[in-house]
Amino acid sequence: MAKNEETTDEMSSGLQVDLFHPDSDREPGDTNIKGYGFDVHPVVFPVALGIIVLFVAATILLGDQAESAYTWLFNTINSTFGWFYILAVNIFIVTILYFAFSKYGNIRIGGVEAEKEFSDFSWMAMLFSAGMGIGLMFFSVTEPLGYFQSVPGFFRDVQPGTGKAGAVALAQTFFHWGFSPWAIYGLVGLGLAFFSFNRGLPLTFRSIFWPLLGERIYGWPGHIIDLVTVFATLFGLATSLGLGVAQVNTGLAYVGGDAVLGMVDVPVGTGPQVLLIVGITLIATASVAAGLDSGVKRLSTLNLYLMFIMLGFLLVAGPTLFIAGSLVEAVGTYANNFLGLTFFTGTLGDGGGTIGTTVFYWGWWIAWSPFVGMFIARISKGRTVREFVIGVLALPALFSFIWLSTFGGAGIFLELGAQGNGPVISAMNGPNGSTIPMFAMLNQFPLGAISGMLATLLVITFFVTSSDSGSLVVDHLTSGGKHDVPKVQRIFWALTEGAVAALLLWGGGLGALQTAAITTGLPFAVILILMCYTVYLGLQNEYEILESEQFAERVQDMDLDDDVGVTRSDGTVTDIKGGADAEGTD
Repeated sequence: MAKNEETTDEMSSGLQVDLFHPDSDREPGDTNIKGYGFDVHPVVFPVALGIIVLFVAATILLGDQAESAYTWLFNTINSTFGWFYILAVNIFIVTILYFAFSKYGNIRIGGVEAEKEFSDFSWMAMLFSAGMGIGLMFFSVTEPLGYFQSVPGFFRDVQPGTGKAGAVALAQTFFHWGFSPWAIYGLVGLGLAFFSFNRGLPLTFRSIFWPLLGERIYGWPGHIIDLVTVFATLFGLATSLGLGVAQVNTGLAYVGGDAVLGMVDVPVGTGPQVLLIVGITLIATASVAAGLDSGVKRLSTLNLYLMFIMLGFLLVAGPTLFIAGSLVEAVGTYANNFLGLTFFTGTLGDGGGTIGTTVFYWGWWIAWSPFVGMFIARISKGRTVREFVIGVLALPALFSFIWLSTFGGAGIFLELGAQGNGPVISAMNGPNGSTIPMFAMLNQFPLGAISGMLATLLVITFFVTSSDSGSLVVDHLTSGGKHDVPKVQRIFWALTEGAVAALLLWGGGLGALQTAAITTGLPFAVILILMCYTVYLGLQNEYEILESEQFAERVQDMDLDDDVGVTRSDGTVTDIKGGADAEGTD
C-alpha cells in the first residue's frame, strides 16, 4: 500500500474511532484464552460446549419423553402466543423499511469511508445461500402442492384442486418465503453490522444492546444473550442438516433406482444418512478451513450458478407459458392479499392448519435470525443502510418468487392435467413424504435423471454453505466477537455441527430438537422488538454526529495529498484535497 493510502486509512479510522466509537477501553476478544490454535471467550465457549453436550445426551437418553416435552412446549407457545409472532413480524417489516427510506438510509455500514469487502454478486450469493437456499430446494414443490390439495385458511372459499387453488397455493408459499422472513434477517443483520463496524463493538448479538446496557454487555447479561444465540444457531443447523439429509438420501435412491435409471439400489435409512452427514461435514470442514473469501464465497457463487442452470432448464423443458402466467397471477394474488395475510390469525374464522404453519415459520425464521443475520452482517461492510435493506429485503424475495413459481408451478401444472392425484402428489403421499416431490416432478420432464442428480448436488452444496456460515457465526460468538478467528477453531465447530447432527439422527432425537430450537423463537421475538429501539438509538446518534459541527471541523482538518471522500448523512460526498472542498452526489 502506498504511503498516501496508508495516511488516508489512518485518518479515516481515527475519524471513526474518535467521533463514533463509544468511550470504552474494551476491545473484541480482549479477555480471550489462547492456545492450541484456539482463541476463545473464557465464559461463552466452555459454557456453550457444556450445554451442547448435556442437551444432546439428555435428548437421546430421554427419547420419547424429551420429544413429548418439546412438542408440548412448542404447541403451548404457538396456541398462546401465535398472535404475538404475527404482530412482531409486522413490526420488523415496518421498522426496517423506516430505517431504509428515512434520513438514516444514507448512513454507511463501517463508517464514513468504509469500502465494500465483496462484490454485489458475491454478496448476494452468500446471503442467499445462508438464508434459505436449502429450504427452497426442499419446499419449492412440496409446499405449493400441499396448499393445492388443502387450501389455506385465509383463502378458505377457494375450491381445492382447481386453477384458482394453484394461484392461492403459490401466493401462500410466497408469503412464507418472501419479504417477511428477509425483514427479520435484515433487521438483525443491520443491527449487528452497525454496532460492530460503526461502533467497534464485538461482532456478537450482545453488542446490539449497548445503548441500553453499556459496559454490561461484557458481563453476564451479554454472556447469556450470546449463549442463547449459540444454542439456537448450532442446534438449528444440526437439525436442518440431519432432517434435510433425508432429501439427499431419497434423491439418490429415486434417481439411481427403478424410478429413473434403474441402475443403482441406494438404501434409504438412518445408516446411509449418517454416512452422508459425515461426507457433507468433511466437505464443509474443508471449505470453512479455506476461509470466508476462498471457501464460503466461492461455494456460494457455485450454488447460485447451479440454481440458475436448474431454473433455466425447467423454464425451457417445462411448461414455460404456464410458469410465466402462474408467476404473474400468483404475485398479483400475493400483493393483493399481503396485508390480510400478514395480519391473519384465524381467530375470527377457520384458520385451518395454515395459521399453525405460518406461526411455525415465523418462529423458525426468528430463531434462525441470529445465525443468518450475523453472517449477513459479516459480509456487508461498506454498504449504505438503504442499499443493505433493499438488497437483503427485495432481491432474494423476488428470486424466491421466480424459483417457487417455476418449480411449484410445474408441479401444479402436472396435477391439473392429471385425473385425480397426479404423479407428484402420489409420490408425496407415499412413504418418503415431503423429501420426494422435487425429484418426482423433475422426472416428468426430459432429462429427468440429469436434472435429478443436479438437484441432489445442489442440496448438498447448500448444506455445505449453511454449515460453513454457521461455523463462522458460532466462531464469532465464542471468540468474544472477533472478526477473524483461527482456522483450527473454525474446523472444530464445523466438525461439532456434523457430530451433533449425526448423533441426534442415530439416537432419534432430531425431530424433538427441531421443535425445541424453533421454540426459542418466542424469547428472541421479544429481544428483536427491543432491538428495533436500540438500532434506532444507534442510527440517530450516528446521524447527529454526521450533522454536527465537530464532524465538519474534523473533515476540514483532513488536509491530505490525495483526495479523501467522506460520505455525509444526506448522501453527498465531500472531497478534500489540500484543504479544498468539492461536493458531489454519492
